[in-house]
Amino acid sequence: MGNSALLVMDVQRDIVELADQEGSGYLPGVRRAIDGARAAGLPVIYVVIALRPGQPDVSPRNKVVTAAVEAGLFSEDATGTEVHPAIAPEPGDIVVTKRRGSAFSGSDLDLVLRVRGIDHLVLCGIATSGVVLHTLCQANDLDFGRTVLSDACLDLDPEVHRFLIGNLFPQWADVLTVDDWVQAITPR
Repeated sequence: MGNSALLVMDVQRDIVELADQEGSGYLPGVRRAIDGARAAGLPVIYVVIALRPGQPDVSPRNKVVTAAVEAGLFSEDATGTEVHPAIAPEPGDIVVTKRRGSAFSGSDLDLVLRVRGIDHLVLCGIATSGVVLHTLCQANDLDFGRTVLSDACLDLDPEVHRFLIGNLFPQWADVLTVDDWVQAITPR
């Protein structure tokens, strides 16, 4: 898997509240992935979406971002924009702020990865059809190795999640459960 890093994307207070209304057990799975990465000595990089006060970085042509702003989401200075406390970063973890769908868009993620010699990304986050899809496409174009943790991704539409995880993502990445991935990276 090369020099890998776990990307925990958009698992923020407000997003978790919107996406995990039925208490699916999503956060414990993400926690297992984070703990497994740390135990294996892999960096954990958190990616959050945050927009500047006054939204100078929001275009009315971007329907998704505009709708989020109208709903009161993603303001840099709002507590709902913080990483969810159940999986909060620890000292030494990196937090990257992005301005659009992909973890690479409007962020310094590529620089952070390249400086550390990271060439393989393990992706998890909310939403499967948002940040995970966008980041996977861009990571593919940038020639990173790619793994998607199927049960550490969540989407507002379960059917879209199933289609992406079962049909599209396997064409571009290794798709594993958290437990299978942790077992694969655990030193023996």
